[in-house]
Amino acid sequence: MTLHYDINGDDFSAAGEASSAVKKVLAQLSVNPAVIRRVAIAMYEAEINTVIHGNGGCADVEISPKQIVVVFKDNGPGIPDIDLAMKEGYSTATTEIREMGFGAGMGLPNMKKYTDELNIQSTVGKGTTVTVTLPSAKSEEALGITGAISKAPETPFTEGEHS
Repeated sequence: MTLHYDINGDDFSAAGEASSAVKKVLAQLSVNPAVIRRVAIAMYEAEINTVIHGNGGCADVEISPKQIVVVFKDNGPGIPDIDLAMKEGYSTATTEIREMGFGAGMGLPNMKKYTDELNIQSTVGKGTTVTVTLPSAKSEEALGITGAISKAPETPFTEGEHS
């Protein structure tokens, strides 16, 4: 099953909608609640980063019996030093963003903590692609799916069709 979400940059009122929608879909597919929680946390962190730092972008979610893969692509300035950006507490968020309660420097570290795989590709001046994968186990039992994937629609969903 493939889901696609556009993420509007600087629109904090819509930030979190993609992660909430995916959480609902995974619950309908009877995915293990612990896996749903991990997906929701990682997606929310990536979604907020896409709004704060990435000038918007999109999220593509691929759900299969083997794994859940979420790819975030943004339109931002890129990350010049990924190792530094991965350090807890490091943030380039503005004072205004911090006053809103965001920008604590935990987004990327939390994505790493709650996923099995985190891949960050970034080019300064062109943007960033963040791919999160979980769980990396290769069975329906490990993913917590009870056969619902085989009954899911085969056509990709677009924003607005899946809520």
